[in-house]
Amino acid sequence: MINITERHQFILSKLQKEGYTQVLDLCKELNVSSVTIRKDLKLLEDKKLLFRTHGGASMNNPYTVDKPVNEKEKLQSSEKTKIGEAAAQTIEANDSIIIASGTTVLALAKSIHPEKGLTVITSALNVALELLHHDNVEIIQLGGIIRRTSSSITGSYAQHMLTDFFCSKLFLGVDGIDIEYGLTTTSVVEAHLNRQMIKASQKVIVLSDSTKFGKRGFGRICGIEEVNQVITDKGIPEHYVNHLEGMGIEVTIV
Repeated sequence: MINITERHQFILSKLQKEGYTQVLDLCKELNVSSVTIRKDLKLLEDKKLLFRTHGGASMNNPYTVDKPVNEKEKLQSSEKTKIGEAAAQTIEANDSIIIASGTTVLALAKSIHPEKGLTVITSALNVALELLHHDNVEIIQLGGIIRRTSSSITGSYAQHMLTDFFCSKLFLGVDGIDIEYGLTTTSVVEAHLNRQMIKASQKVIVLSDSTKFGKRGFGRICGIEEVNQVITDKGIPEHYVNHLEGMGIEVTIV
């Protein structure tokens, strides 16, 4: 049986290669109990060498913090542009869609060049302004309380407005995607609005750069099983691709 130092070296080496590992996998590979592995992970976390997650461990901090939209726009900007371009290709002539808030869905709005009619319902002020110059795009701006950090609308009035509509697609930006916990954002009130958007949509398409995988925000939107398609960049961890596709979710990598 290998000693504690060798176990710790094995765990850290595995995390450096894969970025994430599960307790059950470590138990099988090291032939020890889950109690032993959890103690190992706690010791390594206390030394700030990893972050424990539900059922495993990660090299990256899984918890997200809220940032102003102008700061977020500068992060992974090229990846977001490519994701937005790929998402725009899924929009059909005379479509009716919902665009939520966030810098990745703003990249989508910048990539929309409809040849025929398009109806867009959105909570994001910057998305509405971006689409305003298209004569053949009808924009329905949700009303309510403006959340300054995301330049978007939240609140019960916006939720109530959505009960009058049903759209073919929802383009949803998130702050975190976790296999166990699902989709999250840093705001609970925004999460509530996103849930209503899901109810008002036939297909849920998540637009997320790869840095969001393995992260958790404060407000839970829904479980991964409610998603139909994920559009992301090539930095997505392989085990996430396998898990999502195993659930029947289409994964588009740009």
